[in-house]
Amino acid sequence: MSVPSVPEVDPQRPSGARIYDYYLGGTHNFAADRQAAAVALAAMPELPAVLRLGRAFLRRAVAAAAAAGVDQFLDLGAGIPSPGGVPEVARRIRPGARVVSVDLDPAAVLHTRRAHAGDPDAEVLLADLTDADAVLTAEPVRRVLDLDRPVALLMIAVAHFIPDAERLGRALEIYRDALAPGSHLAMSHACTDGTEPAHARQILRLYNQSTSPMMMRQRDEFRAFFGDWPMLDPGVVMAGRWRPEPGAEDPDEVAGNSLVVGVARKA
Repeated sequence: MSVPSVPEVDPQRPSGARIYDYYLGGTHNFAADRQAAAVALAAMPELPAVLRLGRAFLRRAVAAAAAAGVDQFLDLGAGIPSPGGVPEVARRIRPGARVVSVDLDPAAVLHTRRAHAGDPDAEVLLADLTDADAVLTAEPVRRVLDLDRPVALLMIAVAHFIPDAERLGRALEIYRDALAPGSHLAMSHACTDGTEPAHARQILRLYNQSTSPMMMRQRDEFRAFFGDWPMLDPGVVMAGRWRPEPGAEDPDEVAGNSLVVGVARKA
């Protein structure tokens, strides 16, 4: 089977995936990424702590889906693999769990392809996640996942980089319709409820000057992305408040925490 080509990675141009990797303490980043990250951290030093809350939520959401019997995962905007990632967490509970990672960033795809080399139950796809029909019909997805059985659809720390809410909403509707009953949808999003307008403006100003412009939305807009799927308890909450583990980082102690999360299950 031929492997689709991936555009060449330019180490001189900051990559959103590599910057995120740097924030989380990873090593898959270049000087240009670290320089861009330093600008962001000077304005918002709490950013890594916020992102850690988001990553911890991802691990708990994956574990919850696996505990509910789901052994297939479609990770949209997966980024660069890191310890405690989706395959590792899922397979602790469901050995042989299958994972397809999707990203539009060539750097993320290249690193994921290397990480998945030799793993018949893991694949990576270079694609725009908002082109849901193309993603769902792509050969790696069809080969690894059985869409007639439940799938956990993951969209972590990526929806706020998609400014076109209508396009994002249509894509999510296609995904939800295509997935079998028992499927899960886990999402996180940078949100504002109007209580911290100055902070919201700071975040938007920071990211709109970077390579990854972002869009903050209201909580009700975020909830709408789950459609009519019932939310799992405790519903839409701040990152860190979704089924926290004992001794976990207190989200109330993380300044600037504007990340909301939620998990829904198809009836």
